[in-house]
Amino acid sequence: MASSKEYVDFILEQCEGLSARAMMGEYVLYCGGKVIGGVYDNRLLVKPTPSAKRLMPNAPMELPYEGAKEMLLVENMEDKAFLQSLFAVIAEELPMPKRGRK
Repeated sequence: MASSKEYVDFILEQCEGLSARAMMGEYVLYCGGKVIGGVYDNRLLVKPTPSAKRLMPNAPMELPYEGAKEMLLVENMEDKAFLQSLFAVIAEELPMPKRGRK
């Protein structure tokens, strides 16, 4: 089941500086130019960085799709301040993406 554009728009409205790119019916989420997670089957999943695990110690780990690494399921979608801080700490912990050859 592909994610709905309305669900992704809701997530983007919750957080300033967040962007999404459609990929095969799902959406990859970026914060500060870094991939922090995505929307898969209308579920918000984020990379399980140490800070994300501290902020959501009881969050279940789920697969975004078959063959992928497990990610943290974000269930607290209504709290804008929480989401903003979650995305910021994840982005802070991740390295900048490597630039491909041109």
